[in-house]
Amino acid sequence: MSPEFDGYDSSGRLLAEERAGDNAPPMSVSELSGMLKRTVEDRFGHVRLRGEISGFKRAASGHLYLALKDDNAVLDGVMWKGGAQRLAFAPQDGIEVIATGKLTTYPGRSKYQIVIEQMELAGEGALMALLEKLKAKLAGEGLFATERKQPLPYLPRTIGVVTSPTGAVIRDILHRLADRCPTQVLVWPVLVQGQGAADQIARAVRGFSAMDGSGPVPRPDLVIVARGGGSIEDLWSFNEEIVVRAVADCTIPIISAVGHETDTTLCDYAADRRAPTPTAAAEMAVPVRAELLAGLSEMGLRAGRATRRGAAQARERLDMQVRLMPTPDMLLAPQRQRLDQLTDALGNGLRHRVADARARLGHVGGALRPALLRQRLERATERLDRLRLRPDYLARVYQDRARAFDQMSRLFASVNPDLPLQRGFARVMADGQLVRSVGAAQAAGVVTLHFADGTVEAAVAQDGAPLEKPAPSAISAPSRPARKSSAAQDAPQQDLFS
Repeated sequence: MSPEFDGYDSSGRLLAEERAGDNAPPMSVSELSGMLKRTVEDRFGHVRLRGEISGFKRAASGHLYLALKDDNAVLDGVMWKGGAQRLAFAPQDGIEVIATGKLTTYPGRSKYQIVIEQMELAGEGALMALLEKLKAKLAGEGLFATERKQPLPYLPRTIGVVTSPTGAVIRDILHRLADRCPTQVLVWPVLVQGQGAADQIARAVRGFSAMDGSGPVPRPDLVIVARGGGSIEDLWSFNEEIVVRAVADCTIPIISAVGHETDTTLCDYAADRRAPTPTAAAEMAVPVRAELLAGLSEMGLRAGRATRRGAAQARERLDMQVRLMPTPDMLLAPQRQRLDQLTDALGNGLRHRVADARARLGHVGGALRPALLRQRLERATERLDRLRLRPDYLARVYQDRARAFDQMSRLFASVNPDLPLQRGFARVMADGQLVRSVGAAQAAGVVTLHFADGTVEAAVAQDGAPLEKPAPSAISAPSRPARKSSAAQDAPQQDLFS
């Protein structure tokens, strides 16, 4: 501590203490913030501000947060959910508005702000700026593109009308439809102006589009969105984004008839066809019934004339063809002549055939004499005697057949594979196959030796290695051969090379 320090100097005190005569006791920050809040709210309990919206944000709770600014200052603002639901337009950055409310402070951040109770566009210029901005946005998304437009049906059976049920518009539409071509009309009543009108119009358009016609109410073939004339503020509901998107998304052809001929809304751009007035929309919707009947009558007359003219021309062509066609006598004359020729030829042919048959019969009949028949019988008897079987001939044939049979028997015995086994040979088998070489025997490892009196198993040494002699008990007794028949035992042994 420096030597100049004085413990009672107010500017350099270390500890705060109350002194006699002090009329400014210390306040808390909350107390001061509360005093400021009451002062500001009492002094500025009702204000109207004109400014441009900046930093607009809609919270999930439905409250609106924004800032109002001009060239030199910025003021934060908040609009609670109840007031936001009553807004007649959708706030956006850059829109100049007039906000009505009260000033208050927000102690949490030492800021003051305006609590907006009502907000309106600042004149028709601001309204037009908002309209152009929304128009450019929706046009950029392609909602006004020509290729999205649907053609209108020529003669709709049911027409849906979205309008106020109490105004003159619906009466004008019904009257015009009745004059031109009476048709079924479904009216979806909505508000066409004021708070909530845009939501009702959008719901009506989407409701008509969602109908499938399976219920008692038929699905409209055409929809008309109509309203009478008014100022831009009166027609603003038809400029709302929710309405424009509903009209653009409608799957039913739709006509926009909002206002008079000079009035234009964004709904007109999104619709498939724009009508200058609701009455003109009814004229676009249906043709004139009298003109249809007249046209049908005219087409009926033309069809009758065309039919009669075609029949007359066909009759003329038929007459010309008939004149060119030959008569039945001309067609049958060649055939008649040929028939006469064939008739004459048939008689002559029959006579010639009879004469030829008589000649052949006489010739054959002359050959059938008893002497000739006896001669032929004698020759046949001689041939039969020569063909009779003699015993010596049969004996010679039998001996030839017996010698051939003996030769075949000896040949069969010589090729019998078991015959060499009687002379001490053995047949080597492995896996049911005949072993023909040392390599095949070594590859098999174990072979079966077939002798005349049975078979034994034998192991083959690999690469010349000696095999151990098995114990006598390990040698299997040869299988007993099958008992031969007495005829086979008595038969003499055949020579293998005979």
